[in-house]
Parts: sequence; C-alpha cells; structure tokens
Amino acid sequence: MDDDPPPDYVAFVTEHRRDLRGEASRLVGGDAVAAEIYSEVLIDLAAHWRRLRWWGRITRTDATSAYLRRRLVGRAGRWRDEQIYPVEVLGLRPPPPVVPPIIEGGSLALRKAEILRGTTGAPRDAVADAGIAWVHAWRRSQWRQIVLRAATGTVLIVGMLQYFTWLGTHGP
Repeated sequence: MDDDPPPDYVAFVTEHRRDLRGEASRLVGGDAVAAEIYSEVLIDLAAHWRRLRWWGRITRTDATSAYLRRRLVGRAGRWRDEQIYPVEVLGLRPPPPVVPPIIEGGSLALRKAEILRGTTGAPRDAVADAGIAWVHAWRRSQWRQIVLRAATGTVLIVGMLQYFTWLGTHGP
C-alpha cells in the first residue's frame, strides 16, 4: 500500500463525502460522534480500496459503495452498543440539494466552470479527508505486517525448539 492516496480514491471520497457525513450524523444522532465514525469508515475503505476496486471490475458491481454502506452501518451499530444510556436517533429528511448560485457579471467561462466536470478541482476538505484516511490505513497496514512477521518468527522458533527437543529425546 502506497502512502499517497490514488486519484480514484480521492474522487470517490469527494463524490460521497456529503452523503456519508449526513448518513453518519443520522445514524448516531449527532455531529460530534458522526465525524469520528465518518473518518473511521474512510480509513476502513482505504485499507481495502484496491481489493474492492478489483472485485468491482470483475463482478461489474459497485463494490466500494456497498462496502462503504456496510462499514458505516457496522461502525454506527458498534458505537450504539457501547453507549451506557439508550440513544435516541431521529430520522430526518435529507437537506435539499444546493444549487450553485449564478455569478452575476462573471464571465461565461466562470459560469461554465461550475457546471462542467473536470474544470474545477476537488474541494480541499475532501482531499484532506481522503489523505488523512489513506495515511491512517497505510500505518495500520504497516503495523499488521510487523505483527505478522513477528508472529511468523515466533512460530518458526517454537517449531524448531519443539523439533530439536523431540530429536534429542528420540536420538539420531
């Protein structure tokens, strides 16, 4: 896993961040906890990004969006289970879509840039969210590799000790 997020991951986060934040807030009933769950879900998605993209291409499905929804529901459910007091969650309607205002007196190019895909960059907060989640997932993968190597070494050493002990008692 690289330590920089791929452009398709940043584009995916940019596209789904508003819906993901709103759904996280709806599931847990507050913005303070929703931000934490939102970032944890993005970290989970980043950790499995390449595998999910590969699986989506093979099955011709949107595996990344399905995984995102599953992780969001799972994280919110785990958070609710950890609460001492019952949590009341109200189902609210999603806010109406925001229509970009028409720039009065602006050039035709500026007005088209808001509409045409590819003429504007991703919002900075989406790029930051994607980058932070990717780095956290990268660090987790590094720790997993260290733990896996340590466990493999331990199993090998214990196996060798067991074999040499058996060899010592049974003779050559």
